[in-house]
Amino acid sequence: MTDAGDLLAREEPLVLKVSALNQAVARLLEKSFPLAWVSGEISNFTRASSGHWYFTLKDEAAQVRAVMFRGRAQLAGFIPREGDKVEVRALVTLYAPRGDYQLNVEAIRRAGVGNLFEAFLRLKDTLEAEGLFDQGRKRPLPVFAKTVGIVTSPQAAALRDVLTALRRRAPHVQVVLYPAPVQGEGAAQKLAQAILSASSRRECDLLLVCRGGGSIEDLWSFNEEIVARAIAASDVPVIVGVGHETDFTIADFVADLRAPTPTAAAELAATPRNEWMGKVHLHAEDLTRALHRRLSDHGQSLDWMAHRLVSPAAYISRQRLHLRGLVGRFRHAMERMQADARHACAQLKTRMAVRLPDTSSARSELFSRSFLLEGAMRNAIEQRRHALAKMSAKLEVLNPQRTLERGYAILVDEKQRIVRRPSQLTPGKHLDVTLAKGSTRITVGEIQPRLEDI
Repeated sequence: MTDAGDLLAREEPLVLKVSALNQAVARLLEKSFPLAWVSGEISNFTRASSGHWYFTLKDEAAQVRAVMFRGRAQLAGFIPREGDKVEVRALVTLYAPRGDYQLNVEAIRRAGVGNLFEAFLRLKDTLEAEGLFDQGRKRPLPVFAKTVGIVTSPQAAALRDVLTALRRRAPHVQVVLYPAPVQGEGAAQKLAQAILSASSRRECDLLLVCRGGGSIEDLWSFNEEIVARAIAASDVPVIVGVGHETDFTIADFVADLRAPTPTAAAELAATPRNEWMGKVHLHAEDLTRALHRRLSDHGQSLDWMAHRLVSPAAYISRQRLHLRGLVGRFRHAMERMQADARHACAQLKTRMAVRLPDTSSARSELFSRSFLLEGAMRNAIEQRRHALAKMSAKLEVLNPQRTLERGYAILVDEKQRIVRRPSQLTPGKHLDVTLAKGSTRITVGEIQPRLEDI
């Protein structure tokens, strides 16, 4: 694809189609101007059926067309109106079919609240990461709330709207007001105190935190972290209805339920009395029909049982006869079993007597062989005893200890060799001497060989 710079760098004249020219200019604009924030006033705002926004952004000296597609517009948090001062984050481009220079808007915020919006996004990301927005931690609303608490300013128009809606829909519901300022310095701390006070006092089944519409600065108390954490820590389910349908605050995300307006919050808090009464009448009719049907069924069952019912005396008599029959059958069965068992036992005795061998001669043979074996064992033991005594005497004669007791000694050199000749002795050599009683070590001094040893 040809770039705009290449087209301008050509020396020879080049004839372009309008579409090619517009596309080249669009690429040049998008490449030259990155995403930027542009401020201005909304004019000619149109919300198409497709969900896209088309408007003109102008100031006192110029204007530019802008488009914000549905995917981005859904994240805006508010719908701009004619004359609103806004800031848009946009890409400069060209709409090729018409050749119109325009802004493709990715984000929009009210003018002058850029820092507040950034703080809103930072806190939103932090609390979302902690799980305060998770649906799993949100509590279900009571089906039938007897007492509803309201956290708002006593002078707020939202309070009148909520009270009017509750009186109209559910006059039986009691209302407890927890007054707190809804804007201004220190309002966030007082709102949090009121929410925690309502939670600790446990006077109400449901808590409404509400105020009317306003600018982002007016609603900023409901974007404070202390209010969000108070709502999350409340033991009482909380509905938040702050501002208009397009206004979103941090409190909306933390609450158990978000209402688009304070009046809608009141409608969500209490089911209309007429609706309850209608359900009660329907249930009463269902119960009446069920009772009549139950009575009819029981009446039929009673009639059927009455036909089957007999005199207790006759029933007992039949049961007594039946019991006697069972006793007779049981006795007969027991006698039959005993007779069979006695007959089987007699047969087994007879068979055992026939098959039992004669062991008298074997017992006599066993006795005589046992007597002979016992005598042979005694003779063998006596012979072994005499042989052992002779061997013991021979060993006693050969015992070296007896030789030592006669005055001899055993000499062993350092290499554990027995010394048998004088030639094995060397002056200064150590010898171990074993005597009849104990042993000792000696050192060879002077060697004097005897004449008979020379």
